[in-house]
Amino acid sequence: MATATFAAGCFWHVEHAFRQVPGVIDAEVGYTGGHLDEPTYRDVCRGDTGHAEAVRVTFDTERVSYDELLAVFWQCHDPTQRNRQGPDIGSQYRSAIFWHDEDQLARAEASKRDLEWSDRYRDPVVTEIAPVRTFWRAEEYHQRYFAKNGIACGA
Repeated sequence: MATATFAAGCFWHVEHAFRQVPGVIDAEVGYTGGHLDEPTYRDVCRGDTGHAEAVRVTFDTERVSYDELLAVFWQCHDPTQRNRQGPDIGSQYRSAIFWHDEDQLARAEASKRDLEWSDRYRDPVVTEIAPVRTFWRAEEYHQRYFAKNGIACGA
C-alpha cells in the first residue's frame, strides 16, 4: 500500500475520479498545504489558511502505479488555471501534487515536464509540486459526496 495526495479544484470531483481507478483502496477529501491546525471547510473557503482542497489516495502498488494516478490527476482538471478550476476561484482550488517521498517527487516533476512538452495546452502548466504536510480530513458530509447525494459524474 502507498499514499498519494493531489489537489485539482473542488475535491468532490477529484475524489470521484480516483475512486473509479482499479487498485485505489480509498480516497479521502481534506485540506493540506496550509498553516492552520484542524481547519474546517469554512476556514479553508475564506482563502487565507494556505490550504488546498485535496484528496488523499490510498492505493495498492501491485494493482496501480503512481504514474497511473498522475495520469488520472492530469486528466481530471485543467492544470493551466492558477488558483481556480471552472467557477471555483481561490488558492484553495489550486492544482497541486503533494509528494510523500523522493520517488514521488521525481515522478511528479517528470510527468509535469512531459505534459508541458506535449503541447496539450496553449497556456503554461501552473501545477505546484510540494512536499505533503499534515492532511486534515474534511468533515464527514464531504466524504463520498457524489455517492451520498446521488450525483452522477462523467469523471
